[in-house]
Amino acid sequence: MCIRVCINNYAYTQKIQTYNIQLGGNYMQRFLAIFNKALRQSIVVLGLMLLISASGLFFFTQQPSYAITSRANQLTPEEKIDRAYEYSEATGLREEDRQKAYEQAVEDSNKPQTVEKTYERNLKAEEQQNQNSNLLEQAKELVDRVTTK
Repeated sequence: MCIRVCINNYAYTQKIQTYNIQLGGNYMQRFLAIFNKALRQSIVVLGLMLLISASGLFFFTQQPSYAITSRANQLTPEEKIDRAYEYSEATGLREEDRQKAYEQAVEDSNKPQTVEKTYERNLKAEEQQNQNSNLLEQAKELVDRVTTK
């Protein structure tokens, strides 16, 4: 009976050792499969990052060429006015006024004696634009006078 127990015990330990070896091999295979998958995914991610970086280099090289237009592509003042009239008549009128003001400013900047006249003309124009605010200020003063009496 002792021999039978010893043999059964030995057989049992052999089964456990065999099972552990198989189980350990299975864990190793799982580990290698997971590691292989992670390695492939990281290679794919790095490849995509490299591709995006390379495409960005080609994309941004065109940008500075749009910053400055050549003389051939710039519109003349008449073309600008015509283009503004294509949008609406009011836009065309504003563009004409803007162009006249620009030409006047160029003329005034060339003559030193007209700089003061230009300043006075600009001051009068600003006063005319701000007449509404002056009227409001006068109305406030009137209300203050009436309420204080």
